[in-house]
Amino acid sequence: MPKVRDPLDPKISQWHLLSYYLRFFREKEGLSLTQWGKIIGAARSTVSNMEAGRHRIHEDHAKLIDRHFGTGRLFELLLWFARTAHNPDWFRQYTEYERQADQIRLYHGQVIPLPLQTDEYTWAYVRAGTAKDFEAEQTVRVARKSTLLGRDDPALLWVLMHESALATVVGGKKPMKAQLEHLRRMVDVPTIIARIVPFEAGAHLGADGYLQIMSLDCRDVAYAGAQGGGRLIEGPSEVREFCTKFDRISAKALSEDGSRALIERYLEKYS
Repeated sequence: MPKVRDPLDPKISQWHLLSYYLRFFREKEGLSLTQWGKIIGAARSTVSNMEAGRHRIHEDHAKLIDRHFGTGRLFELLLWFARTAHNPDWFRQYTEYERQADQIRLYHGQVIPLPLQTDEYTWAYVRAGTAKDFEAEQTVRVARKSTLLGRDDPALLWVLMHESALATVVGGKKPMKAQLEHLRRMVDVPTIIARIVPFEAGAHLGADGYLQIMSLDCRDVAYAGAQGGGRLIEGPSEVREFCTKFDRISAKALSEDGSRALIERYLEKYS
């Protein structure tokens, strides 16, 4: 007999609670994964992944489930609360979305974004942080970068950063020169669009902090960075707000050619 996976612990997060009840109601009605998939218009593997917390249901799924079980708006509301609540397991889901995305838009202010960092530059920021195990944290970050850039079909990266990221000497002059040389090469990679918001741009929405938008097969999800962690945003209306923020920051940025020229001017300071 195939091994039956234990249900998720509903006390861990709202998402686990939702997955727990998806499985509970299916089994209560005696439906197989395949039968349940036919009801909501999904493959057996998709249903299994939903119950295991690897995939997340959409509003259309929630409405179909509520209609089938006669549960009013229970699953629709569980989905709403899961999307708006803090998820202790957010980082695992965040990195999974990064792996799935075919396009990633991100803005970072004072730091060159991770996908465009050298390992030495990454290490300097790891050492400046509060991780209990620096080596382990470095391994995680380098692996994320490798996953993003090393795919057979790499995601299209739209990267915005502030000029202060070029001006800040991280790790010393030699590592910073190597980082700028690496950045100069990366801006010519066909799947990377990198633009700089110059000091002259003045006030802009990027001052609110790091943001990232990941485009999946049928929807976008966003991530907002913050001290001590971050927040995944999956509600369509709030995701649209982040897309608008990214566009408004982009409007303040130099062109690709102008950004390339600015990187080269900073490199000249190290010659």
